[in-house]
Order: sequence, then structure tokens, then C-alpha cells
Amino acid sequence: MPDAHQTYKPTIVPVLSYEDIMLRSPRFAAVNIILYQKNGEWCFPLIVRKRYKHDKHSGEVALPGGQKEHFESSFAETALRESHEEVGIDRQDIRIIREMSPVYVPPSNFYVYPFISYTKRNPTFYLQKSEVADYIECPVSRFLSLSEQPEMMALPTTGGIEVPVMNLSGHVIWGATSMILSEFRQMLQRM
Repeated sequence: MPDAHQTYKPTIVPVLSYEDIMLRSPRFAAVNIILYQKNGEWCFPLIVRKRYKHDKHSGEVALPGGQKEHFESSFAETALRESHEEVGIDRQDIRIIREMSPVYVPPSNFYVYPFISYTKRNPTFYLQKSEVADYIECPVSRFLSLSEQPEMMALPTTGGIEVPVMNLSGHVIWGATSMILSEFRQMLQRM
């Protein structure tokens, strides 16, 4: 697990080796950090998941993404399909820049492959109403201005246990999404 992930890894989540994770027969998924320019500034979208009673990630702020389908030959293909489905960006307009470190999500048993991509178009977002309640346009400059030290916050989904979170203008980001974004921030800072 990269150091960037450690900063935002909830203490309630055990550290597992790749072999231990594979013994749990995880489902595979991919998410996408889609960079685009708006008014001369680089941005990326986050989504707010719809609230469903039995969804372990109900109402959370996340990156566009989802489960890999059996017909997909790569996780990049999954990231592109899910980006189109959830926020309506045409997969032909998205270029993958690189893959990031995968993250295991114990509550839902997903092993998630994150990607960084970009589109030359200023996207118009068309949300998948069955899964996405809203979206947040996150300017990279605002994202980079967040404190590198997480806030600690007790959340209803953690049973009142405090976990490290990113607070983006009142939007609480935690768990796998904050771990992925922490690695993304580290990559940007090294540029």
C-alpha cells in the first residue's frame, strides 16, 4: 500500500496482503479521475452516490466508476464505460494517462483499480439517475489547497468510530476515495 494511502486508511480496516485479499474472492472495479479544463482551470468531477437502504456506500462522495463486467478486457475499459454511464462523458473523448495503485474496500469486497484520464472537451454532465444523486466539480487548485493532514470524523456508516476524511467545501470524502485522491495529490505535488 503506498504511503499516500496510509494517511487516509481508516484504522478500522485491516491491512491485508494481496494474497489475503484474493482469498476473499473480491469483485473487481475501476474508477476514474477525469481531468478537464473549465474557464482556464483544471478540474475533475466527484459524484454523490444515491442513497439506498442496503448499499454499503450509500450517499458517499466517490469517483465515477463501478464493477468490471465479464465482457471487458481491461480495467481501463471499465473506467471508461463507467465514466460514460455515471457522468455522461463520451468514452471516445477520454484519454487514459495512467493507472494508479489499486485499493481494497473490505465492506463491499471490491478491489478497485483507479485511473487518471483527461478530456479536451469541457464536459456537460449527464448523471445516471439510478446511481448518482449529484456531482461536484473539483478544481485541482482547491483540491491541492486542502490540508495534507486529514480531519478525524465519526460517521454514521462507521458506527461512530472516527476515521480520516478530506473535507472539500463541506463534502466529506473518506475511505477508498480519499486514499486514491491522496495518491493523486502526491503525484501532482511531485510534478
